[in-house]
Amino acid sequence: MKNLKFIVTAIILTAVQVFGQLKTVQYKDGNQILNGFKINPSKKSTQKPGILILPAWKGIDKLSKDTAESLSKLGYYVFIADIYGEGNYPKDNAEAGKIAGFYKKDFAAYQKRISIALEQLIDAGANPDNIVIIGYCFGGTGALEAARGHLNAKGIVSFHGGLGKDTARPTEPITAKVLVCHGADDPYESKEEITTFQQEMRDAKADWQMIYYANAVHSFTNPESGTDNSKGAAYNEKAAKRSFEHFKLFLDEVLKK
Repeated sequence: MKNLKFIVTAIILTAVQVFGQLKTVQYKDGNQILNGFKINPSKKSTQKPGILILPAWKGIDKLSKDTAESLSKLGYYVFIADIYGEGNYPKDNAEAGKIAGFYKKDFAAYQKRISIALEQLIDAGANPDNIVIIGYCFGGTGALEAARGHLNAKGIVSFHGGLGKDTARPTEPITAKVLVCHGADDPYESKEEITTFQQEMRDAKADWQMIYYANAVHSFTNPESGTDNSKGAAYNEKAAKRSFEHFKLFLDEVLKK
C-alpha cells in the first residue's frame, strides 16, 4: 500500500511539473524560423486565460522568461514571442537598435509577427477571446501596435515601451483596454510624444490608464539593466514591484479565470 501511495504521488508531482514547465516552440512566418516559449498554467481553468509576452529589443531574455513562469503560477497560459527569428538575433545594442527600428517603422510587419505568436498561444490552449498582450521596452511598443492593429486581445500592457506612431497614420478606435506603466524620469519619451499618445488614446475612444513611477527611468523592470539612472535605463525594484501589482489588478479586471 505504501508503494502504491508513493507511485501515485510521484505521478501527480510529475504531472504538475510538466504542466507548468517552460518549453521551446519552433514556428514560422513564411520561411523564417521563429523560436518562442510556452508555459501552461500550474492549475487548470475552464476560462483558459492567456498572456502573450513581447520581449525587449534584444529578444527573448531572462525577464520575459521569469515573467512567464510567474504568470503560469497565477493560472495563465503564456507564450513568449520571437519577433526576430533565427539568423536575426542581435549581438549587441547597436544591432538591437537597428532591427528593432525596422519593426517600429514597418509596423505592419511587427503586427504580423505578433499575430503569428498569438496563434501559438491559442494553439497552446489559451481561449482566443480571453487574452492580454504585454510587452517590455520595444515589446511595449509592440503591445500598443497590437491594439492599433485590432488584434484579438482583451487588454494591452506596455512596460516602459515606446509610445509614438507616425503622425501620418490615422487614429482608429481601440477596443482593447490599455495599461501603460511608465518611468516618470524616462529620458527616451519626450513630453510631446507622451502628450500626443494620450491624445491618440482619447481620439481612439480607448479605455486607457497611464501610471507613472517616481525615480524610474527606462527599463525599470529589468534587474539586468543596472541601477544607475544617469544611463537612462536602470532597474528600480520599487517601481518593478508596483507595476507588477498594477498589472495583476488589470488582469483581474480584464480576463476571466
